Formats: sequence, C-alpha cells, structure tokens
Amino acid sequence: MRGEQRAYVTFLVLWVLVTTAKVLLASQLPLFVDEAFYWQEGQHLAMAYSDLPGLTAWLTRLGVEVAGDHRLGVRLPFLLMGAALPWMVASICTRWFGARMGWRAGALALLMPLSATLGILAVPDVPMAIAALLCLDAGARLLRGVGAGGALLLACGLLMGALSHYRFIGVIAVGFIALLVLPEGRKMLRDPRVWIALSVGVAAWVPLLAWNLDNQDAGLKFQLVERHPWAFQWQGVLFLVIQPLLVTPLLFAAMAVVAGKGLRHAQGGFHHLQWRYFALVGATSTLLIFLLGFFTDVERVSFHWPLPGYLALLVCVPALLSHWSRRWRRALWAVTSLGLLLAMSYYLLAASPALREHMAGSKYYPRNFAGWQQLAEGVRDELSQMPEDTQLLAGSFKVGAELGFRLNDPNIKVLPHALNDRHGRTAQLALWRLISDGSRSTPVLLVLSPGDQRYRDLLAHYHKVCELVGPLPPPRVVSLDHGFQRFLLFRLPAEKQPGVCVTPAMAWVETPLAGQAVDGALEVSGWAFKDGVGLSRVELLLDGRSVGDASYGRAFDVRPFWKISNDPQHPNTGFDARLDTSALKPGTHWLGLRLHGNDGSVETWAEQPFEIK
Repeated sequence: MRGEQRAYVTFLVLWVLVTTAKVLLASQLPLFVDEAFYWQEGQHLAMAYSDLPGLTAWLTRLGVEVAGDHRLGVRLPFLLMGAALPWMVASICTRWFGARMGWRAGALALLMPLSATLGILAVPDVPMAIAALLCLDAGARLLRGVGAGGALLLACGLLMGALSHYRFIGVIAVGFIALLVLPEGRKMLRDPRVWIALSVGVAAWVPLLAWNLDNQDAGLKFQLVERHPWAFQWQGVLFLVIQPLLVTPLLFAAMAVVAGKGLRHAQGGFHHLQWRYFALVGATSTLLIFLLGFFTDVERVSFHWPLPGYLALLVCVPALLSHWSRRWRRALWAVTSLGLLLAMSYYLLAASPALREHMAGSKYYPRNFAGWQQLAEGVRDELSQMPEDTQLLAGSFKVGAELGFRLNDPNIKVLPHALNDRHGRTAQLALWRLISDGSRSTPVLLVLSPGDQRYRDLLAHYHKVCELVGPLPPPRVVSLDHGFQRFLLFRLPAEKQPGVCVTPAMAWVETPLAGQAVDGALEVSGWAFKDGVGLSRVELLLDGRSVGDASYGRAFDVRPFWKISNDPQHPNTGFDARLDTSALKPGTHWLGLRLHGNDGSVETWAEQPFEIK
C-alpha cells in the first residue's frame, strides 16, 4: 500500500507540474501555421474539410467560444484532452496490472516527450491519441468478455478517431490485425454487439467520404497520393534514428522488450492475454509506420505518427520495469525526465522572442512560430494609411490564416501558391472562394512571405505574382530575428498596372561565409539585383547599424542561374567592401544589407553571422 500511495503522489505531483507548464507555454506560444488554419476552418463550420475530418476545427471553435478569441482559447480543448491522457493510461494499466503499476504508467506518459507535450498545440493528433486509447481500452475489456460497456467504449473511440484524422484508418487496421491473431480476439469479433460498435465507427466516416465525393476526392488524393512519393527514400533512416530520441532511449528499449515478450507468448508474472494484445497493437503499429517512413512524405513533420503504438506498449512498461535492477529503473526515469525537459525547452524557445532570435540562422529556427504579431501590427499600420475599402491579400494560406486569426478575419483572400497545394488547403480555400486571381476593383494590401519557398525558386515566384497583380511597388519590409523571418507589404492600386515585372530585390553575400572567423579587416563581396528597375545602392549594416555603402556595379553575371531576371543593369550586379573590425568585441556579429532600388524602394536583407576572434 505504501508503494501504491507513493506512486500515486508521484503521478499527481508530475501531473500538476507538467499540466501547469503546458498551460503557461500554450498561453505564450504563437499559433503554429496549421493551428491558425484550423482556427480558420472553425470559423467556417462544416462536416469535413479538405485536409481533415471536422473534429479539430470544431474544437478550435468551441475553445474560442468558451474562452475567447486568443491562442489559449484555441488550444483549451486540446490542453484538456492532453491533461486527461495520462489518467487514461493509468486507468488502463491499473485494470490489468494493479494500481501501483497504473500510476507509474501514467507518470511515464507524463514524461515521454511525445505524449507529455500533447495539447500545447491545437492539432488533430491530440483527439486521435485519445481515440486510440479508448479503442485500446475497449479491446482489452472485450477480450475478457463482450459486454455493453466495452462495446460502447469501442464505438466512442471509433467515432472520435474517424472525426480526427485520415491516419486513424491505420489504427483501426492494426487493431483488427491484433484481434485476428488472438483466438480470443477472433471469438470476440463474432459477437453482434461488437459489430454494432464497428458499424458506428464506419458511419462516422460518412461526412468525410461525402466531402470527397462532392470535391473530386481532393482530400483522399492529397492524403493518399499527392502528399507521398510512394518510392523508396533513404531519408527514412532519419525517421528511425530520431524515434528513440523522441521517446528517450531507455524507454524506447523497454517498449521493444515489451513487444518482444508479448509476441513470444510471455509468461511468468505478466498478464498473458492483455500483455499479448497490447504488444501486438503497439509492435504492429510501430513497425508498419517505421516501414512506411521509407516511402512516405519526408518534407513535413511525421515524427509523431507512431504515438498510438507507443501508448499501447507504454501500458505494459511498469510491469516490465519491476524485473529490472534499481539502477536501470532509476536511469530510465532520469533519462525520460531529461527528454521531457528538452522537449519543453524547445517550446519555450519558440515562445520567447529573445531565444528565437538567438536561434536565427540555425536549422532549428522555429520560423512557423515567429513574427506573426509584428506582421499584424505592420498590416494594421499600413491599412490605417490606405483607403477604407482596401482589401487584404495574402501570398499563401499560412499568411492568410495567421493574419486572419490576429485581425479576426477568417475571409482573407490568398494567391495561388505551391504551399497551398502541398498542405492540401487549395480545395478548401477554393470552396470558401478565397483564392484570388489578382483582379481587383479596390486598393489592395498584398502581404508576401519570402521564406515560404526555397531561395532558388523565389525569383520565379515573384514573377508569377507579377503576372497576377502587376508590377510590385516598393514594399514595406517587416523583418525580425536578423531577417530570418521577413514579410513584404505592397500597396497595390485599385487597377492592375501594365508594364515590365518589378520584383523585390534579391541578394547573396559570397564572403564572408556564414559563421566565418574574422581577424582584422572584413572583406565583403556578393551580388544583388532588382528585376524591372535595378539597384542604386547596396548599404552595409553591422549589428543593425549602417557602416556605409559597398562599391556596387562590378561585373558579376548571375543570369546563367537566374535566367528569367530582367534587371536592366545586368551583368553589373556585384558589390565589394572592406570593413575595419578592430573595434568589435570578440564573439558573434551580424553583417546585413540594405538594398536601395531605382524606384525608391529600400529593402532590408537577411543578416549573416561572422565571428571575431
């Protein structure tokens, strides 16, 4: 009893600490771009959407209706579900392995990074994880004996899962495989009450299927065909490497042992039937996703996909740990706790402007969390200086959704963009009639995010924008974190103007290299151009302060790469300068550019770090 009480107190203290930390982070962390789009979907209530079934959007709408139209309101239902998940894990484990093991399983769910951080973001994986646990619990109960309670629980889990995500089909398939392998499972599937529950689950997919039938299967095509290459990719190895880090290595090893013992008909103190069931569900799910990692989308985040399988294995881990030495048990708890702290630290970094700026230039820079409030302030200021009938036009769904949330306008039109296609949002935007062809009868404030495409594709994108809206006037630049998040705001007249395509400026610093150590004079060289009008000056910035102009106009022909460029000053687009760094303190400093166009535009370019010895 003392062990049980100690386990309960440990769980409760952890639950309070982790839940409090999640609420604080969720209240400070800017909305991720997908969250903003789910908010936008929630403002256009429907039975299903192009990217997802309806539940995620409904929950965001519920949150803002109950708690207010702010980031914590959007996330509130997901925070509540994330807080409930460890209790569900504890309850399932308690039923089959005892209360002490149950509280320990709940504590592990509070520490494992993938499950511990659920709810900080308003994403479909949160209700999907809850649905997976409901089905897991129902399956274990029904294996012991079919009853109305277990069948109702199964129906609820299947219903919730079908309304959460297309990927829940995989959870259903894995559950069927596990039940078909077990003799008790095959017997259970012959009971009509189970099939009544399954029929409820099947009916829950009807709204999503109806949406696809009405929209040329756009959602199914994106999720099953367009999103994935379905060809072998070596990058899938990275998916396998990162999983033990996200689960934490020792816990991952424990789950592997759980799966192995369950698949080998483990005896000796373990609850044989339920252990096998949890192991079959967890191992089958995890292995299938590991295999799919070599053939599916590697561009977007997918590291969280194995979570339902991990939760099934986690239920059995405390029973396994009782057979480990005290030293290894302590090591597992310590490493898992460290993993949680690291995961929370990333969200803290993304929530803190100072820490985000510190990460600028690294591959871990949280771009999708950065700059949206500053952009909204810049947009409000520009709109206040333009005619009252000015319309807002976004360059992609990301900008449209984020601005929509901050300006409380879910109907901001967006331009056609490859991002809209790659994220499965084009069909939905078209249904809302929010895709613009560039035509207009009132002034327009156009907002572009250059970071939304690869640099090598940026000039071509600018020219496509020109085709839609006409030559681009001098922009207002909203830049932060040393320019690693930049937005361009253009005041477009009421009618599309004819003429050659004028784009924002393009530049590149050849020397110094990013992070290069400098001792003495700093030699600066590179190229810059501005299609349609050309540049008049290239001003140098050092740690944000002007240090004079570079010599601009050296012969440097960039047209072999930028073949469509129409800068009238080609091929003389090179610049050079020599800066005295003797007065700079040792450490990291930032070299920037301010590009002056012949049309009067002034554009701040992204900065580049260098080191003073």
